[in-house]
Amino acid sequence: MSPYDSEPADRLVTAAADGEDQAVEAALRPKLLDEFIGQERVREQLSLVLQAARRRGSAPDHVLLSGPPGLGKTTLSMIIAAELGAPIRITSGPAIQHAGDLAAILSSLAEGEVLFLDEIHRMSRPAEEMLYMAMEDFRVDVIVGKGPGATAIPLELPPFTLVGATTRAGLLPPPLRDRFGFTGHMEFYAPAELQRVVHRSAALLDVEIDPAGAAEIAGRSRGTPRIANRLLRRVRDYAQVRHDGVVTAEIAGRALEVYEVDARGLDRLDRAVLGALLRLFGGGPVGLSTLAVAVGEEAETVEEVAEPFLVREGLLARTPRGRIATAAAWQHLGLVPPDRAGRGAVPAQPELFAPGGPRSPEN
Repeated sequence: MSPYDSEPADRLVTAAADGEDQAVEAALRPKLLDEFIGQERVREQLSLVLQAARRRGSAPDHVLLSGPPGLGKTTLSMIIAAELGAPIRITSGPAIQHAGDLAAILSSLAEGEVLFLDEIHRMSRPAEEMLYMAMEDFRVDVIVGKGPGATAIPLELPPFTLVGATTRAGLLPPPLRDRFGFTGHMEFYAPAELQRVVHRSAALLDVEIDPAGAAEIAGRSRGTPRIANRLLRRVRDYAQVRHDGVVTAEIAGRALEVYEVDARGLDRLDRAVLGALLRLFGGGPVGLSTLAVAVGEEAETVEEVAEPFLVREGLLARTPRGRIATAAAWQHLGLVPPDRAGRGAVPAQPELFAPGGPRSPEN
């Protein structure tokens, strides 16, 4: 390969851009509970847990944070460490494939340290079983040797606080879930809360934004602060390049139109899924894999990236016979269901949707 080949350069540019985005996101994270916006109930409960631990002079109970991505689970873990004045160690479930990996991390913890374990539901079973004893008794058994001569050496651990984060709490086995002293479930944000998030982030980024501009961004952010901050940065770019740098509702709307985020927060993939479901399949029902092929994506991408938001917005429903569009979906895309549409909205293969006709067996 030539040293001037563009592929390695492209990878370097992508890695640098990702690193820059991560640095900006880290700068926007609140550092203390009082600075954290939203999640009032979880914040109040967590504050009581931390204050009581500080008064006792001991490590607080282990904490489990669950909820969809982008709502602040990692930020809260860092806040827990900051409020306790303790160091934090960050790792993730997929990174711990063997019990030895976990033993190495646990044995190096200092007293009172916070261990943040992201995607804890993806940890391997042997490591999970070792974690039971570590959480409950602050001890792990290290196996030395193999076969009949193997010996278990108990290793005492200093008191520490495990903060686990998961987007799929139902995948956690009950023995692990029950060892957490506090469980907080993160909810999607209301538009007013997201507006406060946008205003705070705009001040940190030195972006001039009016209330209407913040409301426009908040309304397209899917109830998620991470998305709100990302959209704010893209709107900032548009405002600085094509206007005077001030973000108004009109400027935010134009910018997000360029980035293919519509007034309801749907992006290109969301609209492609809905468009295929309505135009090609007459609103369904249609199987997941068939729908994914129609939009040129993997079935897992459609199911895990697009569908949760479309279902939450009441635009799509999952049924035993497949995915179906709701009346709101037809209205959002400005289409009329086939039974009232005439020629313009007849499905590409109407025989698939005739009464008694064949249906996709996929779910």
